[in-house]
Amino acid sequence: MTETTDMGALEERILGGLDEEQRQVATTLRGPLCVLAGAGTGKTRAITHRIAYGVHTGVYKPSSLLAVTFTARAAAEMRSRLRDLGAGAVQTRTFHAAALRQLQYFWPQAIGGQLPSIVDYKAPLITEAARRLRTSADRATVRDLASEIEWAKVSMLTPESYVAAAADRGQPGGLDPITVSRIFQSYEDVKTDRQLIDFEDVLLLTVAILEDDVRVAASVREQYRHFVVDEYQDVSPLQQRLLDLWLGGRDELCVVGDASQTIYSFTGATPRHLLDFTATYEHAPVVKLVRDYRSTPQVVHLANRVLAARRPEAGVPDRDHPWPTPLELIAQRENGPEPSFFEAKDDEAEAAEIAARIKKLIADGTPAAEIAILFRTNGQSAAYEQALASAGVGYLLRGGERFFARREVRDAMLQLRSAARHATTEADGVSVPQLTRDILVSLGYSATAPAASGAVREKWESLSALVALADEMAASRAGSEVPFTLNTFVAELEERAASQHAPTLQGVTLASLHAAKGLEWDAVFLVGLSEGLMPISFADDQAGYDEERRLLYVGITRARMHLGLSWSLARTPGGRANRRPSRFLDGLRPAGTSRVASAPRAAKRRSPAGPPMCRVCGTLLTSAAERKLGRCGNCPAGYDEAVFESLRAWRLQVAQANSLPAFVIFTDATLMAIAETKPDGLTALGRVSGVGKGKLERYGEAVLAVLAGGTLE
Repeated sequence: MTETTDMGALEERILGGLDEEQRQVATTLRGPLCVLAGAGTGKTRAITHRIAYGVHTGVYKPSSLLAVTFTARAAAEMRSRLRDLGAGAVQTRTFHAAALRQLQYFWPQAIGGQLPSIVDYKAPLITEAARRLRTSADRATVRDLASEIEWAKVSMLTPESYVAAAADRGQPGGLDPITVSRIFQSYEDVKTDRQLIDFEDVLLLTVAILEDDVRVAASVREQYRHFVVDEYQDVSPLQQRLLDLWLGGRDELCVVGDASQTIYSFTGATPRHLLDFTATYEHAPVVKLVRDYRSTPQVVHLANRVLAARRPEAGVPDRDHPWPTPLELIAQRENGPEPSFFEAKDDEAEAAEIAARIKKLIADGTPAAEIAILFRTNGQSAAYEQALASAGVGYLLRGGERFFARREVRDAMLQLRSAARHATTEADGVSVPQLTRDILVSLGYSATAPAASGAVREKWESLSALVALADEMAASRAGSEVPFTLNTFVAELEERAASQHAPTLQGVTLASLHAAKGLEWDAVFLVGLSEGLMPISFADDQAGYDEERRLLYVGITRARMHLGLSWSLARTPGGRANRRPSRFLDGLRPAGTSRVASAPRAAKRRSPAGPPMCRVCGTLLTSAAERKLGRCGNCPAGYDEAVFESLRAWRLQVAQANSLPAFVIFTDATLMAIAETKPDGLTALGRVSGVGKGKLERYGEAVLAVLAGGTLE
């Protein structure tokens, strides 16, 4: 009778509050399981309760289960929830962290000696690799090459096999696949010479050891018998190979994902493993989580329509990428406001209007930390930083200074750690949140925000965030069997510092759509939704357009209640209104919101390129500079000298501000080509020789502003 009662209490504690589908996930403890989880449907809740239920019922031994996800922040969040559920001993890591731990342990016996050091940044090594080949590469090109090499390695390509596999990819930094392959090999040689490995090597070397050493493989499989993989749609071929080796033919695997949220294909991620899961494990049950607890019905309805509106673009080439039937979300929240659509005359007006709307939201009671402005490229943030500052609204850039690197945060953790060694919270009856407040007062914390701005305000916000985290943890663990002590709080802070899982700061968040994955806010503004930015001009085939559509879907589903979508008709005040709203908004935005006629989009056709000829005299161009200009050096220039000098002045200003040689920004030949062609948008600018993807994203907006007669910034 007691055992039955205890079991009932356990089920109520672990399974109570789960919906029918979440409960099915949590109680399916053996064999393969595929969970298709839409945005906001409580997937993390479902899988953490599944793990906890398995641990408490004795099905799982905590040390024998490995849960892997894709970001340190997500892993930290999962660990925190498991601790609250009394299953804190379960290993929760990223793929890289799990592989590195195994590599460090097995390297001495499998390879011998000390594990080589891991490089934090590829750029210096790639620069050296290019130099060895007498190939020049500016910073943007090096960045593009780093991304390409990472893609190649997670796709399990060697420098030799890369050339064939990269035939349908763009040219990083304008370099052809053979040149990239040679730099790739040179980069590997530089690492070998210096006894270094990179983050992709951590996975590759772990795979190699598991494949070659049966003792190591047997040891790992003996240790880990059950696996859970979150965000499975983002698995790369290399990560899947590692997972297969961990499993060793077993099927104790639960995967969770949503193919409609695949937005990292450029890094090698592919939804194929998720979509093919039931073909690999024919007896695997599939549970669909479609009840959206995050967003209002109005937001959910728009998100569903964005995916449902997808149609193949006639005549557009396609890579062999699947478009799965998307999950149709069912809203569980009460009604909220309809999403707003706003068309501005120019970028400046768009930013000013968004800042004004945010100021009103804050005045009406929405915390600034619960508001976000999301954009396609980081270069779009400057206009919104300026507009928010002018409106007197605080903001923070996601990806700025790391929270735990701030001096006041480091000092606070030292004070809290010291106090934890002597605290007797249970004896004196003082709660952890109150102890935290008392300790941080000496560092400048107060219950009310200071009137001052700048560094004083930023310091207070950092300390206030720590206090708010103590309050949040105390509330979430109220009634838990595990007591919440100051030591527990310090341990949480140390784990968060290691994974850079910062607490919430007050201020409107500015972030790219990619950086917003996994986050949510009460109010979200999706800005710059015009052709060339959404979809981005780099997207040139069906797979690229589909990924851009999914990126917009991810942005929409970040909003809980308020959602704004906006675009502008011109880049600068008084500029030509030649932009049109994103094609993804066709049929979704209210009629009459665009004053620019949407001309039919011609099908893209790729014609074979002929030999480069001078556009003035028609003779064959031989030098790289002539090919870039499109004319012979002796033929008259076709550009306005004033425009060229304006571009040169802008380049000098940027070079000085970043301590770079001017030619690293753009060469004179490239500036001449820009001045001659006078591109009227990012797509046209990207076609100018010498303007690669990296430079287009970094400098494109500024170049077009100079061409439009704007001020140098």
